[in-house]
Amino acid sequence: MTDVVIVDAVRTPIGRFRGRLAGVRADHTGAVVLNALLVRQGLSPDVVDDVIFGCVTQVGEQSGNIARTALLSAGWPESIPGMTVDRKCGSAEAAVHAAVGLIMAGAAEVVVAGGAESMSRVPMGGNRDVHGEVFGWKLTERFNLASQGVAAELICDKWGLSRDDLDGYAVESHRRAAAAADAGRFDNEIVSVPVDDWAEKDAEPSGLFTADETIRRGTNREKLSTLKTSFRPDGRVTAGNASQISDGASAVLLMSAVAAKRLNLKPRARIRSIVSVGSDPELMLTGPIAASRKAAERAGLNLSEIGLFEVNEAFAPVPLIWMKETGVGHDRLNVNGGAIALGHPLGATGTRLLTTLLNELELRDAQFGLQAICCAGGMATSTVIERL
Repeated sequence: MTDVVIVDAVRTPIGRFRGRLAGVRADHTGAVVLNALLVRQGLSPDVVDDVIFGCVTQVGEQSGNIARTALLSAGWPESIPGMTVDRKCGSAEAAVHAAVGLIMAGAAEVVVAGGAESMSRVPMGGNRDVHGEVFGWKLTERFNLASQGVAAELICDKWGLSRDDLDGYAVESHRRAAAAADAGRFDNEIVSVPVDDWAEKDAEPSGLFTADETIRRGTNREKLSTLKTSFRPDGRVTAGNASQISDGASAVLLMSAVAAKRLNLKPRARIRSIVSVGSDPELMLTGPIAASRKAAERAGLNLSEIGLFEVNEAFAPVPLIWMKETGVGHDRLNVNGGAIALGHPLGATGTRLLTTLLNELELRDAQFGLQAICCAGGMATSTVIERL
């Protein structure tokens, strides 16, 4: 089978809700990461066979096939096609999986996979404001479907998680992210956004955006304990122990090992396995457990052999139950913080995690990394990479 390698991976700094990136369309942040990949590798866009992006709320300015509009906005040749996919929070990771499939099938040699989302400009769930119910009666007769937040509360019920468990995890996410940022551990993965060049004409001048603005350095249990619960009066999930609404883009340059050699490029990692699974649509957020096990098995590895893990912090209960069920310690999980501290721009998160995972493997001289993401509707994506 064709080896698929990662040559490079980048992301924008993550903008907080209505923050520094609020004046920039998602396809424009997508264009920034596309061009950054080429500049870093000294490549012409002509070598790229396809661009596949994830985007969740495909309405309004995010509805025009954002992969295609981003590459054209970046000035790339009109001969390059684009495809936008939606696997909810795992959309960018699904874009990677689609790219891997194309390359392994011999249908493409070089593909950029990534994602972009502006949650400031296109509100989450905005694509549901249309005629008709989201779920048909055939589905609701079978399942008692609710929001992801309610599912997070159900998970707390089932696994016996307390509010203090969730808040404690959130504090640690911010602490780790702040420490990583201060130590320069994100420097190689972040590409700056010249906001004024890409923002709408009526946006406030914002200069060069260079670092994540989502990290709350003063976060502590006492502050978090004052927040109201978001989904149940007697619940545990709050805005402080859930992922942040945010803006950003990320992208990964994938190709066959043969193409990398022909282009005289040095691969940074290879894809060892890709997995998508379905899970209980009522609990909804448990999928990363099964997906991680299946991805490790497909890669021919035990979880004990994998050095680093990234499990998306959609809500604090997700990584907490993942650790309980897999036996993996927090010392190998989300070592630089996660979406609670760094934000979760829905369509971009899959390749943001992959970018962070790749860089940290290199910094630690570790060999294998695994990421997993829970997806709305009861699904999960997972990927294992091997550093080269």
